[in-house]
Amino acid sequence: MALEEKREKRPPVTPMMIEEEAALRNGSRGLPPGPWADAAGPRPRTTERHIAVHKRLVLGFAVSILALLAVTMIAVLLSVRFEECGAAADGPLRAGGNGSLSGVARQPPGAGQAPGRPEEDARGGEAAEEEEEEEEEEWQRRRELPPWARPRLPRHLRPLHYNLMLTAFMENFTFSGEVNVQLEVRNASRYIVLHAHRMHIEAVRVAEDKLAGGVRVARTFFYPQTQVFVVVLNRSLEVQRSYNLKIIYNALIENELLGFFRSSYVLHGERR
Repeated sequence: MALEEKREKRPPVTPMMIEEEAALRNGSRGLPPGPWADAAGPRPRTTERHIAVHKRLVLGFAVSILALLAVTMIAVLLSVRFEECGAAADGPLRAGGNGSLSGVARQPPGAGQAPGRPEEDARGGEAAEEEEEEEEEEWQRRRELPPWARPRLPRHLRPLHYNLMLTAFMENFTFSGEVNVQLEVRNASRYIVLHAHRMHIEAVRVAEDKLAGGVRVARTFFYPQTQVFVVVLNRSLEVQRSYNLKIIYNALIENELLGFFRSSYVLHGERR
């Protein structure tokens, strides 16, 4: 008896079935080709390599910012240290001061005072110190800093012209100077404050231009904390008038980078 082999009957393959099979292979979830199939298809994802590159870029940016901050802080610290070293090299700091130099110890004897007998100079110096203390107390009662204790020069005077003459003496490295300053008065005041340091003042005169006579100088003194020289007058200077300030002085030609200084070099074993 012959056995007939049974075969499964499969449905005929249609073009629709071919398209669906191709869509499944391409990952479009069995949708027929078209705009919906394109929208539902798999989108490219960020690879691990791209993520690593992004992390490196962010890390590099953060490191650069930290390095910039560190360099800025080091520069600030070095500048502050440089100023402290310069102040310490010139002289000791005054207690409770603002880091300014105390130039009184290095000034010639009698700086800012007229020549005279030692007893008179000592008494005059004590009287000047007492007057200065009284004036400072008066300014403290006003709750204001005196003009010579402020970090900037007062603006009640405006210099219009300087005429400076210097004579250098290379034998002992000293010099003498004379300066005439034409001043315009903006606000009435009996104080003239100007920068000066390590000088011996021989004479100070204040006169009004184009008029006979002058303004009497009550006293003068140095204020080392701000490195200024103060001229105290008997009366206030009048507003909108010009005056001439004349100062005769002498000082050392310094051996360091300060003011009028000197330098040297060696040529063939000889210092010049």
